[in-house]
Amino acid sequence: MRIAQVIGKVTLVRSHPSLKGASYKLVVPLTREGLQGDEAGRGEPLAMFDSLGAGEGSFVALSESAEAAAPFHPDTKPVDAYNAAILDSINLEERESS
Repeated sequence: MRIAQVIGKVTLVRSHPSLKGASYKLVVPLTREGLQGDEAGRGEPLAMFDSLGAGEGSFVALSESAEAAAPFHPDTKPVDAYNAAILDSINLEERESS
């Protein structure tokens, strides 16, 4: 699971019937540096299935690959990235130098 930031929404003209009631959001995965505002810590954008209603600018817990489809078992949904949680706050502690 990774932390990502919502940067937009995806509009579908047609979609699989199992996707009713949710939407796709465009997100950017973030490293620790990205969470601290460094542009180099922002990954490549990807589309994420969102049934929780995250808004633009929200930080989310991003589940990917087989784990993204796991919450829907035994049903199947054509998803490769899933919004597992909307994060209220993120606290980063300073690392000690060795």
